[in-house]
Amino acid sequence: MSILRAESVTKVFGRRTAEVARRLDSGADIRDLGCTAAVVDVSFEVRRGEIFVVMGLSGSGKSTLIRMLNGLVEPTSGKILIDGTDLTKLSPKALREVRQKKVSMVFQHFALFPHRTVLENAAYALEVQNVPRTERLEKATEFLRLVGLEGWGDRFPDELSGGMQQRVGIARALTAGTEVLLMDEAFSALDPLIRREMQELLLELQSELGKTIVFITHDLKEAMRLGDRIAMLRDGRVIQIGTAEEILTDPANDYVAQFVADVDRTRVLTASSVMEKPLSVVDPGNGPRAAVRAMREAQTAGAFVVGRDRKLIGAVYAKEAAQAVRDGVGALDTLIERELDPVGPDTPLADLFSRCAESALPVPVVDGAGRLLGVIPRVTLLAALGNLNGSAEEAVMADA
Repeated sequence: MSILRAESVTKVFGRRTAEVARRLDSGADIRDLGCTAAVVDVSFEVRRGEIFVVMGLSGSGKSTLIRMLNGLVEPTSGKILIDGTDLTKLSPKALREVRQKKVSMVFQHFALFPHRTVLENAAYALEVQNVPRTERLEKATEFLRLVGLEGWGDRFPDELSGGMQQRVGIARALTAGTEVLLMDEAFSALDPLIRREMQELLLELQSELGKTIVFITHDLKEAMRLGDRIAMLRDGRVIQIGTAEEILTDPANDYVAQFVADVDRTRVLTASSVMEKPLSVVDPGNGPRAAVRAMREAQTAGAFVVGRDRKLIGAVYAKEAAQAVRDGVGALDTLIERELDPVGPDTPLADLFSRCAESALPVPVVDGAGRLLGVIPRVTLLAALGNLNGSAEEAVMADA
């Protein structure tokens, strides 16, 4: 379910905004109105609990867009809805209440009060809501602990590093208790190492708290690392919305394709994006003869042993199974190799190189309950890494 939605949002700055708004509401095309718009006919929805990244270069309209999402900037036309409430229809008082209770914002340059302590800064959102001092300081203390600033509450912002100041900004947004967090280039002022630490912190907090986050960035790597889905902006328009894998493997146009051309595919693509259905699977109740037959039919040197609940038990190999048939062995149990070290569906391809190279069988992919989802043959991994659209034989030739 979506918690935040933009419907055909356009923003034009200048003297003719009222006229432009009327003509847009009447169905006019922005291109026929002789004006320049910061945001043009943008529509998207943000699902509850996801990190939705808006990515674009300078001048693409992303900062204007995020300010419309919490009512700081009024759209020229279109609607912004939070939990079904249209911000464009609210009175100033009602809009302030939405900003206090529904949406928090984390700014690029921290926006901390220099004369207040770290704890007082973190508790400020609750102070505005008239929460009693003891209660708001208790909550702020807890969120300072969550962002790694336990014991720093009595310091002042100028005593903290840039990364620590941004942690205070995040703690302040979390203390407010809103479900939606808007983050406008929140990490772009930080040096690369601190920036990566903050990205990891955000992912950890998201996993623990399940907030809905709209994250603005101009950095494609940051967008692909953080975003459950990404909206790419160009000249005020959304040109593609999708997961990192979808944007990387199926770009909407040449602009997006050029934008993602230098992305390290091995850090974005995951096991789930390249896995295949296993060719040879046997039931643990079958004997060696049935296993040999299954492997011959699939022309494989091994087979995965999977229980009735689809849980991966292990693997058997053709050579050992054939020998067991000759020896009159009637059960598979003693032949099963159980130490397979499977991977999860979200495992990056970069982590699969050594496993594929060392394994005689395709690498198995399992879910959290240990159920077999698919396998990754070595040739499939090679094809994915080489971005080959041809056959498996082409991938093998490329490897040779």
